[in-house]
Amino acid sequence: MLPLQIISAYLRKVTLAALLFNLLPHYSLAQTYKLLRFEEDYSNLADSTRHGYQKLKYSSLTADGQIWLSMGGEARLEYVDFNNEDWGRQSLGHNNFLLQRYSLHADIHFGERFRLFTQLRSALQHGRKNGSRQIDEDQLNVQNLFLDATVFKQKDKAILFRLGRQELDYGSGRLISVGEGPNARRYFTGAKIAYSSNKVNVEAFAMMADTIRPGIFDNKPSKQVNLWGAYSRIIIPKQANLDLYYVGIYRDRSVFEEGIAAETRHTVGARVWKYGGGFIYNLEGAYQFGSFGQGNIAAWTASVDIGYLFENTMFKPSINLRNDYISGDKQAGDGNLGTFNPIYPKGGYFGFSPQIGPVNLIDIHPYATFDLLSKLKMQVDMVFNWRHSLQDGIYRPSGSFNLSGSASHKRYIGTAYLANFTYAASKQVSLVTGIQYFKTGAFIEDIIPTPKNGIFFNSRIAFKF
Repeated sequence: MLPLQIISAYLRKVTLAALLFNLLPHYSLAQTYKLLRFEEDYSNLADSTRHGYQKLKYSSLTADGQIWLSMGGEARLEYVDFNNEDWGRQSLGHNNFLLQRYSLHADIHFGERFRLFTQLRSALQHGRKNGSRQIDEDQLNVQNLFLDATVFKQKDKAILFRLGRQELDYGSGRLISVGEGPNARRYFTGAKIAYSSNKVNVEAFAMMADTIRPGIFDNKPSKQVNLWGAYSRIIIPKQANLDLYYVGIYRDRSVFEEGIAAETRHTVGARVWKYGGGFIYNLEGAYQFGSFGQGNIAAWTASVDIGYLFENTMFKPSINLRNDYISGDKQAGDGNLGTFNPIYPKGGYFGFSPQIGPVNLIDIHPYATFDLLSKLKMQVDMVFNWRHSLQDGIYRPSGSFNLSGSASHKRYIGTAYLANFTYAASKQVSLVTGIQYFKTGAFIEDIIPTPKNGIFFNSRIAFKF
């Protein structure tokens, strides 16, 4: 089937499903859909007369209502058109392809203390040159399968223990993100204990990260804990919010310009942030230490993101400026490593389809958002990128090594220009379209014999229920 035929057939299905849901009576639900679907709570529907869609979100399985079920899912289609994704290095040229993602979940509650959450996910890719990347395809897999036990609950305080396969997403996604932008979201298998109250939330976890394969139920488990740590959030009413965290990882084979070796790395960091009307900010810093082969690790990052939201002005614009410093290796070949590792980063932190990852980087990133209509939002960005260290290369959005840089004394990587539009047709249906132009800088032009500027376009429709 040709790509345009696939798009046409899929859009008909999504449009029909959206129409059917829009024909249903519009009942008030507990909240909008969340990034992590297991964070949604539909228990408030227990005492209401439920019809249609509400029966899907809350259904009693026993006469006394102690055991109840909530179901949901997603269908997402994305068209991607990339020109010179590799800046002309591998002659990929024009590369357009389709991405599809489907998920279905069931959330079963056994009273107030126990809960079982399970989710199946399918991520498909069609038409990409050189085949699928790890973020593109995972034909069928269990995304979430965990048991929750609330071991303590008193007024606003609770302690929860979670065991099984689960998604993680912390802070602004700089170090541990579910990876919503890419087609195949991340997951981990392990245990987590969480304390929550009105002002303080603390989570400690020990996880195994699987190797993602493109087939059906064929992902390879690591069979050892390779991600562990703790993340806390402290809410200071009418002032700021404070995140404090520690993250540890072990990888038996890590690749940097410094070389290939086993890596044990520890990260300690803090984030101070405030969103909402008026002055907004997101300040974060982290330091990393540990071992890389026989050498030592000493790396760091610092980020400032400040802006102002004009809530009472036409289009409700926000004007923002982001500035990041992310360390690279100080001296190539000395055995020690100064390159920052973003671990499991949010892919779109530097734009919705960045060509440069958060490693060995200095960037200045002005951006602005506008509410053009009640359901239509626009964001425009410019991202100026430099290498932090001339002894280190550049890395991909995932943090993996891309281009060696120690042979070049040029620092400027290039400039990205972006525009992104999000249209929320309804609670269930959204459409996102973006375009990005990357103008190569002196470093790319020094390393690649015939460099080419990159152009990226994507359009994504998503249906959630």
